[in-house]
Amino acid sequence: MTGQPPSPRKFIPVVGITAFIFGLLFILAGGATWAVVTSQLKDQNIAIPEDATFFNLGGKQVKGPLTAYAQADIIDVHALQSTDGKTYAELGDLIDEAEEGSEEKAELQAQRQTVMNASFLRASLFTSIVAYGVSALVVGLGFVLVLTGLAIRRLALLSDAHEAALEARSTAS
Repeated sequence: MTGQPPSPRKFIPVVGITAFIFGLLFILAGGATWAVVTSQLKDQNIAIPEDATFFNLGGKQVKGPLTAYAQADIIDVHALQSTDGKTYAELGDLIDEAEEGSEEKAELQAQRQTVMNASFLRASLFTSIVAYGVSALVVGLGFVLVLTGLAIRRLALLSDAHEAALEARSTAS
């Protein structure tokens, strides 16, 4: 080892090329993730109920972040309608207060089961929405890295051309 740092003339272009390559990989990875999540949602053949109000997506198939959100939203609406607006926690409190073995307690437990299933479905849909967000972020970062890599490479080439012109000028004098 000579103890000398790498020459900027060699190091800077390598940084530019590396950023460019990583940018391309980020774009591909983000795009692939988006495609896989979309494929998985489509394979489930989830139809949004007609009474969904989010962007008037009722009747559409869940196959993207907006339709996944619309489905999660209407699941919540239907779950709350089935319990007269009571949440999972509120139903738990009512179950504790109800008489053991009563018809009321059985009904509350059934409602709580419905709300719990709705919560699980909503969580799954929100997970896909988060995956879409992360994949969009990765694609965006990929574009930034590609542009950064191209800019660094361009600046390195301009620097080389400038140094060559200065050297040619000094030898001509």
